[in-house]
Parts: sequence; C-alpha cells; structure tokens
Amino acid sequence: MSRFVITGGRRLKGDLQPQGAKNEALQVLCACLLTKEEVVISNIPEILDVLKLIELLKGMGVKAERRAPGEYAFCAEGVDLRYLETETFYEQAVSLRGSIMILGPLLAVHGYGIIPKPGGDKIGRRRLDTHFLGFEKLGAIFEYDAGNSCFKASASRLQGSYMLLDEASVTGTANIIMAAVLAEGTTTIYNAACEPYLQQLCLMLNAMGARISGIASNLLTIEGVQELRGCRHRCLPDMIEVGSYIGLAAMTRSEITVKNVNITQLGIIPDAFRKLGVRIEERGDDLYIPRQEHYMIEDFIDGSILTIADAPWPGLTPDLLSVFLVVATQAKGSVLIHQKMFESRLFFVDKLIDMGAKIILCDPHRATVIGQNHESQLRATKMTSPDIRAGIALLIAALSALGTSSIHNIDQIDRGYERIDEKLNAIGAEIIRYN
Repeated sequence: MSRFVITGGRRLKGDLQPQGAKNEALQVLCACLLTKEEVVISNIPEILDVLKLIELLKGMGVKAERRAPGEYAFCAEGVDLRYLETETFYEQAVSLRGSIMILGPLLAVHGYGIIPKPGGDKIGRRRLDTHFLGFEKLGAIFEYDAGNSCFKASASRLQGSYMLLDEASVTGTANIIMAAVLAEGTTTIYNAACEPYLQQLCLMLNAMGARISGIASNLLTIEGVQELRGCRHRCLPDMIEVGSYIGLAAMTRSEITVKNVNITQLGIIPDAFRKLGVRIEERGDDLYIPRQEHYMIEDFIDGSILTIADAPWPGLTPDLLSVFLVVATQAKGSVLIHQKMFESRLFFVDKLIDMGAKIILCDPHRATVIGQNHESQLRATKMTSPDIRAGIALLIAALSALGTSSIHNIDQIDRGYERIDEKLNAIGAEIIRYN
C-alpha cells in the first residue's frame, strides 16, 4: 500500500498553483456524451478519479486524446451501449462515485443507461434518490436490480417537467440538467444546487447549444433542444485545494501565496478562515497568507462559541470541514464544527486526538475543538487516510507535527490532489512517497 512519510515542523514559503476543479471536471467530462462533435476541455486535474472516468468513457467508445497536460479532446460519436453490460465496465464504475453522472447523458441521447451502485469515499450514506426521482419526472422508467446492485433507467423520449428537488444535490442536479437539455419542452428545476461547478456545467452546455437560464440560482429553466454541438471549455481552479492551502499555511505558520484562484468563485471560504483568525490578503486574483505565529477564533456577537457548519452553496462547502477542524486545533479559542451532510466524515478525529489535539466528538456530526494556540504542537504518528478530505487534513496535521509521521492509503489523497507531495516539497516540505 502506498504511503507518505512526512517530516513535520518545517516552515514553508512560496507560491502554489491550484489544479482544475475535480468536481467540475467529473461533470463536464460526462457532458461530452451529449454530442457527437468534438469537445475540448482544458485545466483538467489529472488525478485518480478523473483519469478513471476518462478510461471509463474510452471503454464506452468515446475517443479521448490528451493534447497537452490537463487538456483533452473528446468525441462521443461511437458510443457502444453493449459495454455497459461488461464486467470491465462494472469494475470501473463501481470504484468511482462520479460515474453516476453518465446516466443523464445516456438517457438523453440513447434512451437507456445502467450503472452499478457507485463507490467513492466512505463518509456515510450518500443516497441517489434525487437523480432517479428527477429522471422519473422527465418520463424515464427506473429500475433497481438488487441482486447485481445496479441502477437502470430507460425512456423512449424524455419530456420536460416541473420538479422540486428533495435536496440540493450537486451531482443529482447535474445529472438531471444533462438529461433535460435534450428533452421535449421546458424543464424547471427548483431547489437546484448552484455551486460554481454547476454554473460551469450550465455555461458549457449553453456553449454547446443548450438553453439554460437561471444559472447561479436555485431555480433553473431548461428549454429542450434537438441536438448539441462541440465546444471548448476550461475548468475553474479547485476551490477545495485553495482552501486546503489556506489551512496548510495557518497550521505550519508559513508564508504562502495561492495563485490564480478565481476569487469571485470562492464564496465565503476566505471569510470562514478569517473567523478562525487566519489572515488572508487578496492580491489581484491571488490569495496571500502571511506567516502567523498565532491566530484567534472569533466568538459570536453574543459571546457564544463559534460554530462552523456546512450548507448548500453559497454556504460553506462540506468538503472543507475536515481542514477547518484541523486548523482549529492550533488556534486560540474553541469552535464547534458541525458536519451536517455526512455522518462518518468526522471519525478521522481519533487520529488527531492521538496526535495530542483537544477534540470532543459530540456525535457523528459535531465536534468541539479546543485550540492549543501553538503552545503544544501535535505529535507525529502513523495514520491511514479514510477519504480524500480527511486525507489532506491528516497531511496538514502531519506537516505541522513534531517528528516523522506516516500516512497510508494515500491513493485516497491522490484521488483529489494532483502531485500534492511534489507541490509542497517545492516550497519546503519534506514528504517522501513510497509505492
């Protein structure tokens, strides 16, 4: 099993360039199935999850050409639905949660799609009801094969419809949008997710000839069209990686500049870190985090303990709660971290407690962190990464700790962060990768 060996306690200094957004890339790659013309996408993060999806698309008959680092051309002219019945497809799809988003395009173009129950992070229940309820509203027939753990959907012709989503699911909204763009008539989606990833997907689809209005809101109107054409698209910088670097700078008391972050699409992420006392300066489209020996958590106006909680966009993304929790362990003051969406995402705190962090796990969704103000540094230890976001949080903890730590199962980190060890070593970290 691959692992990192990390020598902690080093101060870092330099510039970091975030990769393209993972969550956006998984959506726009699936959108390539909606046209037989060439689609060129740049700033694609070449990470495990994205590369797995590209291989899955190629297996289905999509031509995929890597033209430059992070730039690929796709052509879905020769999709072969028989591939969906193969064992190879099953193995590819079950290992990648993002594979669920091929269903919408397949329904729209071919009237049929099948997908095994997808895997991904082990962070609790991640139901798929929103996807299939939306497809059914568009006239599709849904079937779950419990024996093979497969979802199937079929439709002779999709028909536009009004729908109120039961939750603002990002992948669910994306899947329904991609099915609706080629449906007959008008589709209205209320309580739609409106993350920057969704906005980018909608802008790409409109460039392909779709008619989507209400972009960036939770009320989308989609007028179905007969066909879509090819286009060129560039992924945004990954805001989760940007947030991870802010947390890294604070925990290691380092001076770091995160370059070309697209500040307008970061939402409240910088301000949420500022509530923990982290200084962040906006310099053009860069974020400069100066070296700080100490940072103090704000209280609420009435003097009560600060709560940092995830929420649908434009609230705080749940993918950064693990990083906020780690940063709080060395702040001055206390904070309640409330992870509302996933009931297993906070279980990694056991490792932080082993390292000397003062954390009370109140229940599966809430943890109270008593910051140590860098007066008592974390201790090095041996860890295993349970999921992508916990993995990067543990890496940040290890980089700030005294001594040498090891993190096993780093494939989880590689699923979401491209060459993270090389990037951080270039600014002064000491991370050795063992395969």
